[in-house]
Amino acid sequence: MIISLVSFLGVFTIIVLVHELGHFIAARRAGIKIYEFSIGFPFSPRIATLFQHRETEFTLRLLPLGGFVSFSKGDESEVIELFEAPRLHRAVIMAAGSLANIAFAFLIFIPVFVFGKHLPFMDAVLVSAKTVWSVLSGVVMFFAQLITGNGTMDGLTGPVGIASLAGKAAAKGILHVMFFTGMLSLSLGILNLLPLPALDGGQLLMLMIESIRRKRLSLRAHQLTNLIGLFLFLALTIVATYRDIIKIVS
Repeated sequence: MIISLVSFLGVFTIIVLVHELGHFIAARRAGIKIYEFSIGFPFSPRIATLFQHRETEFTLRLLPLGGFVSFSKGDESEVIELFEAPRLHRAVIMAAGSLANIAFAFLIFIPVFVFGKHLPFMDAVLVSAKTVWSVLSGVVMFFAQLITGNGTMDGLTGPVGIASLAGKAAAKGILHVMFFTGMLSLSLGILNLLPLPALDGGQLLMLMIESIRRKRLSLRAHQLTNLIGLFLFLALTIVATYRDIIKIVS
């Protein structure tokens, strides 16, 4: 159980930090300020400021789960800078996290296939690309069927199920952990591009609506949409966790 928990925390934190690094790099290149890059759960207390580069404080939070970037110092005045940026810049920033996860998965699969399957480097690159495409199309199809009512939630795994899989991967060795990390990073990247509230894909959808209307949506509209999406996400997590526990118990 401890191995599963530690493995899950380690793997999940890595892929979330990769995701946030994508947002961070894209924002910096667009000239948008980021005031905090944190390791740890966003709502947990800050325990240390590791260092500061320009306006960004790189911090450590109490709960070692994931990470986040903050476009504000604690009020709305700085967040407006992001929402007043050109739509193309905002779109790139929102998509960059998921693209970073997908690229990370592609790169981490290559040594897995080289050393695990004993493939030549170029063959491993090709198999890695095919794996990324296969998972991408599979996840999109799963959610498309789920949304249209033609699928089931049998393939949905919550935090408990993921922790169990992480523990099994850790028990099998480093290559299995790397492959599992790549698969989870890929899934997270694709999931975040879905046009659902609170996800990056939801933000991209709102940008598309702004482009069609040729008028910005208010900051309050974005905040309300994110809040609704957060509640929906938490509800989905609870359902998935309940299903994970039932599977383990049975």
